[in-house]
Order: sequence, then structure tokens, then C-alpha cells
Amino acid sequence: MILQGKRVDLPPAPVVHRRFEAYADATPDAVAVFHAGRRMTYAELNAEANRFAHFLLARGARGAKVGVCLDYSIDMLVAILGTLKAGAAYVPLDPAYPSARLRLLLGRIPGLALIVASPATVALVEPAPAEVVDLRQLSGRLAGHPVTRPDVPVTGDDICYAVFTSGSTGTPKLTAARHEGWFNLLNWLTVEYRLHRGSHHLVVSAFGFDLSQRALMTPLFCGATQYLMASRNFDALMAHRMLTEHEIRVVHCASSTLYLLVDWETARGGDALARLDYVLFGGEALRPERLTDWARREDNRCTLLHQYGVAECTDVATSYDLADHWPGPEGIAPVGRPAYNTDIHLLDEQLRGVGAGEYGEICIAGAGVGAGYLGSSGPENERFTTIDVGGEPLRLYRTGDRGYVTEAGELVVAGRMDAQVKVRGMRIDPTDVERALGRLAGVREAAVAVRYTEAGEAELTAFIVPASDDLAENDVRGGLLRTLPRNMVPARFVNVPRIPLSPHGKIDRAALVDAIENQYTDSNTAA
Repeated sequence: MILQGKRVDLPPAPVVHRRFEAYADATPDAVAVFHAGRRMTYAELNAEANRFAHFLLARGARGAKVGVCLDYSIDMLVAILGTLKAGAAYVPLDPAYPSARLRLLLGRIPGLALIVASPATVALVEPAPAEVVDLRQLSGRLAGHPVTRPDVPVTGDDICYAVFTSGSTGTPKLTAARHEGWFNLLNWLTVEYRLHRGSHHLVVSAFGFDLSQRALMTPLFCGATQYLMASRNFDALMAHRMLTEHEIRVVHCASSTLYLLVDWETARGGDALARLDYVLFGGEALRPERLTDWARREDNRCTLLHQYGVAECTDVATSYDLADHWPGPEGIAPVGRPAYNTDIHLLDEQLRGVGAGEYGEICIAGAGVGAGYLGSSGPENERFTTIDVGGEPLRLYRTGDRGYVTEAGELVVAGRMDAQVKVRGMRIDPTDVERALGRLAGVREAAVAVRYTEAGEAELTAFIVPASDDLAENDVRGGLLRTLPRNMVPARFVNVPRIPLSPHGKIDRAALVDAIENQYTDSNTAA
């Protein structure tokens, strides 16, 4: 089964920062970025980025990697754009990570030429394997470099950024995006959803997240203003205040972050989120019950775009307008149709196409397929493979996700191929159990973690955030038994005040597993 995206011609050199430069020429006085009360125009940002690009070129950074360990700030955009202009690729190093984690990641970046940090983040990356610079301290030296655009040839095949992803193995892997894929993504978002100079954005996700790279660059690709929160970690209060005070029209975020924004607006009133043009979200299984009441509000004009993709293929491959799902069945919401110049192949274990409605592995082909994992020669590189289609070789990426295509031609993601576990002889996906829990009365949110007993048997534990009072285990178990086979019902149920989130805004399953192990350790110690 193949879903084909619309074919759209790209320029001979599909290079993302060239679009920003075009706006700097056409609308130099327009505000490019707002942060902590400070505004910088397109012309000013372009000039600062040009100076930094010349600084990098003087150090021979063409084609190298530049680590960026900064909190959201104007300096961050200067560093990113300057790196792109110098023909180099930037690597986001999220300052929300512990320093030990960042040092581990730094050791896995091939061709690292420089690290950009600030007084607030420099301690996180030291000792560093490359020179560390602070743009503020460099200001005097940068002033001696030209404000004109450096004459550096950049092609669509060049790497523009690389992000770390652990995937299902837990081992950090550095996956690289190409300019053509990033340009294709931003062009699709701009054209398909009619983004324009008034489509101002607010960034709410952590810097290290692949989603944050397109969230940072989309407004600069369409001539709008990028708003940055003055907070290292997600702050729902600050986000809603900025949505209320500024003419922000678009937000990109993970599903769990959207739930927090919706909960905040619902609990405290207001309509800042409901007045947006778009929220583009995804990254994990959707729980429709968390959004339904808010989405059906009469004053809600916000379009919710449920999207799917992977970092290895420039973040987004498909999109679905949830207006076509409300009110809909309480099943899995589709993730829609492919982006421009993108194809989705559903394949079996022998990499043969499956039929319509049949489950298969979701594989992505087209402009967005990245350059692969950098500095890695392990089996994960085999996920980038080539198949024969109509007698022609086709490069694609095997996502490891399981899905099918509906009769309407929409992709549905059913879970991970490797997420299935065998519980008492039956193979199940914990995500299916989470969906069933979410449909029970009194359950506001739920997550399921897998623990293996000393005998090697998989055991499920459900963590539940009640809508009001704590839920009795027998009541929840009985509710599940009305819709699920007994083998799919968790062994234990734990009421919790909240589900932990990772710095990327997704459910932190590692923290859930740790919570289970700690409970077992405490009980054994007490015994």
C-alpha cells in the first residue's frame, strides 16, 4: 500500500536560510524575533548572523558541525542562522539536559568544530571536546566581520542540522537532516496552511526536540515573527500569558504539551489557545478524550493538525485536520496524508507492500529522508534501505511503526512494531491499553509501563491521573474487562497526580518504570 504526497517543484537550491534572507531584503524592518521584551528586525538578525557566519568561515567551519547549547534567545537564532550561512550544520544541545548527558552527546558528534554557549550554560558542556564561545563575549570581535552575506555555495544535499534521538534502543544516535528535506517541509507547511507574514509563532517545546527545529524556523520562512519564552523548561502560565498578550497564530508541540495547555485554559478560563489559527502536534499516541470538550467549544477557531513523522525524515511526514474527527469514533485518530514530495509505504517483513486496510510497517520515502546516522556503523543504519519499485531503486526509511490505511486513504499509526510484549502468552501493545483506560469514566489521563519479573515475565502497571477522586483498582479493572481480554488488563493500578514528561514534552516512560522498581524495592525492604 502506498500513499503518495502531492508533487511540488522545489528551487534548484532548496536552502532554508535563503528564504529568510529574501525577507530580510524585502521587509528589513519587520520584527523577526521577540524575546524577554527585546525585538530584533529581519535586517538586524540577518546582519548579526552574517557576522557570525564569517567568524565561523575564518575558523574553517565550512561543512563542520557547530554545537548550540543555549537557552531560547535571540543569540540562539543568530547562532543557528550563522551556522547555516557558513555552510555548516548545527546540533542542538538542550540545556535542560544534565551536564553528564550533554558531555556524552558531545562525544558522539563527528566533525565538531565549535560549541556556542552562554554564561548560563557553559558549565554544562565543560570540559568540552571543542572550543566553546559566547556570542556576547565575542561581540567586539564579531563587529569586525562583514554584515554582508558570505559567498558560500550550499546545496539541497548539504546537512543543515542533526538531532539526537534514542529511538527504542535508548542509545543516543545523531540523525542528520538535509536542506532539501527541511525546505520541503517548511514550504509544505507554508503553502498548504497558507502561512504568511502575520503567522507569528510561539515556541513551547524543548530545544533538543526535532519538532523544535521546524518550530524555530517556520515563521522566518514565511516572514512572520518568532516569539521565544524566557524559560528553560515548559511553563504553561508563561505560554498562556504570551498567547494572550501577543498576536501569536501558530504553536507546534508534542501531544502531552498540548494537553497541559488545554487543561490550563479550561481550568482558568480564557480563549488564547482557542483563538489560534493552528496547533500542529504529535510525537506520541493521541488521547482524544483529553481534547474533545475543548475542541468542541463554540468559540474555538483553532485548527488542530494531528501530525506524524520521525527525526530521521525531517520530523513530519503526514498531517490530519482533527475537525474531520470531532465528533468521531473513540478509536485511533488518523495522522492523515503525506506532505509534499513524500510517500508512505506500508510493507511486510519481506519489504513487500501490504493491501489496503492491512497492517504493515510504516516506511517513508521522498524529499524528507535524511542523510542517516552520523558517526554510526551499527545495525540502526540498516533502517535506511533501498527497495525496488516498478524496476527503479527507491531509498526509504523503515520507521519501526505499525499502521494501516483507512478506506478514506488516511494513515493510522497503531503503535510500535517493537513495543508489543507477550503477556501470559498473548502479544499486546501497551498503547492499546492506554487508549482503553482513557475511555473509562473518571480517568483523566493514563500511561502503561512494562516491568519484567525475576522469572522474565512481562507485567503491566497502569498509572492513572483521576478526574477527581482516586479511583478504586477493582472499579478500573472491571471497566477494562468489559472491553479488553483479561491478558491485556494491567496487574496493578497506581493513582498519581500527574504523568511525568520528558524535556521534549512526551510521556517519560523511563521514569514510570523507575517508579515501579522503586515501589518493589521499598516493599521488599520493608518485608
